[in-house]
Amino acid sequence: MTYDNIVHGIFLRRLNRFVCEVQVNGEVFPAHVRNTGRCTGIIAAGAEISLQRSTDPARKTPFTLIAADTPQYGWVNLDSLAPNVMAGEWLSKQGFDVIHPEHPFGESRIDFYMERSGERYIMEVKGCTLAENGVGLFPDAPTQRGSKHLRELCKASGQGYHAIIAFVIMLNGVAAVEPNAAIDPAFAEEYSKAAASGVETKFIKCRCSADKVELI
Repeated sequence: MTYDNIVHGIFLRRLNRFVCEVQVNGEVFPAHVRNTGRCTGIIAAGAEISLQRSTDPARKTPFTLIAADTPQYGWVNLDSLAPNVMAGEWLSKQGFDVIHPEHPFGESRIDFYMERSGERYIMEVKGCTLAENGVGLFPDAPTQRGSKHLRELCKASGQGYHAIIAFVIMLNGVAAVEPNAAIDPAFAEEYSKAAASGVETKFIKCRCSADKVELI
């Protein structure tokens, strides 16, 4: 996926979960943050960032934060909409006969339902933006929703689905993701239970730049 209307700026500070303050061409602006995680070690003060300029002159935040440049992993994409787009692109290359997004299952909406050769598949997508020593970690903030999705995948596996949790890696040079037990021990426990019940893990690797995300 490629973004248009991209400008570069400097990250100043995060005002709340959805808004940060940035500097563009020497002026300070509020910018929308689509990623509600902590973005640990990525959007520190002074970081170079890419922003998408809004085409709506009346919008209170004239920019949306897209990516940040980091010393270790290069550009890290922080757009929470991107992982599902990239997962959909990846699925389109896997030979499925049917692919449906936003599939209702149990008490949740799971990101994708697929069919291939009469077999049913269900896949939940998580975007990874945190890594240590070259290994991705998820989540970067506690997520009750993530644990709930893992429980739903366990149920699906028990009902004969091929249940998958897919980590879309939004950092360069990272090939695998592990549950971040230090941040969310409940998610790590549910992940272990899911793996034991037959839920499969997929790692979708991406090449990220200031204005683009590509599958590797």
